[in-house]
Amino acid sequence: FSPSNGDQVFSSGNIEMENRTFLTEFILVGFSGDPRWQLILFGIFLMLYLLTLSGNTTLVILIWIDSRLHTPMYFFIGNLSFLDFWYTSVYTPKILATCVSEDKRISLAGCGAQLFFSCVVAYTECYLLAAMAYDRHMAICNPLLYSSIMSTSLCTGLVVGSYVGGLLNAIAHTANTFRLRFCGKNIIEHFFCDAPPLVKMSCTDTRVYEKVLLGVVGFTVLSSILVILISYFNILLAILRIRSASGRRKAFSTCASHIISVMFFYGSLLFMYSRPSSTYSLEKDKVAALFYTVVNPLVNPLIYSVRNKDVKEAFRKATQSIYPQS
Repeated sequence: FSPSNGDQVFSSGNIEMENRTFLTEFILVGFSGDPRWQLILFGIFLMLYLLTLSGNTTLVILIWIDSRLHTPMYFFIGNLSFLDFWYTSVYTPKILATCVSEDKRISLAGCGAQLFFSCVVAYTECYLLAAMAYDRHMAICNPLLYSSIMSTSLCTGLVVGSYVGGLLNAIAHTANTFRLRFCGKNIIEHFFCDAPPLVKMSCTDTRVYEKVLLGVVGFTVLSSILVILISYFNILLAILRIRSASGRRKAFSTCASHIISVMFFYGSLLFMYSRPSSTYSLEKDKVAALFYTVVNPLVNPLIYSVRNKDVKEAFRKATQSIYPQS
């Protein structure tokens, strides 16, 4: 994209000012340029997307209609499923379009919108996972006071607070990213607009950006992880005080699903964002990004339903009400 004179808007979507071309649109490379592979990937991602939507939607509906699932734990799980429904919908439709369309462009505004909504969900999920850890802590460490402590107002406040915190952090994250100027090649070697590849394209000083981003991400992740670690430390002490082996297994089983979700979510995020930009690896980051954008939203409803007797019973009842036996 070579400009010919100053202060001119080009059809390629770039703006030249002071002999430097600033980008106003990007090209998402995706996973493969081979048409055959693109069709195969389209089929795979479409199947995963439909499974994710159906799994999370089913879990939300079951929690909504079954009175036995109207508890604080399932209230948080329902909101987590709603976030996963939203999360995969931020990325996957664009991935599918990239696989089947020759036009792989995304505007600066579209890129910003994708980053913003993904940040809202990611930051909200950080806070929500911490709230779920606190819920499990109260259920195991204070079982007699659990119902009175985890009231409807407190649970609602924790969820609303998670969304507000996610929204504020997303505003700071997105505004900080798109304060930068992007120039050079407008090709993003990724399947969505994310901070690491965008920073690589920046032609302005990123030192302030990195400090602000470190503060925003660091505070959210560290504070959430701290709540989770403190909660599970107290849970571990409470479980060790249980004398019967069956009691310990039952107490631990109520936390197992949440622990797996935390490991999947934070593991991929920390791999992506805890490393300096000098160690940025395209292929490794694509794999890590797939975990928290596609795999994690698909796995979460399975984690919370496959070994959960209450959810399976609610599903059985709902199926029987729709298809009554003759």
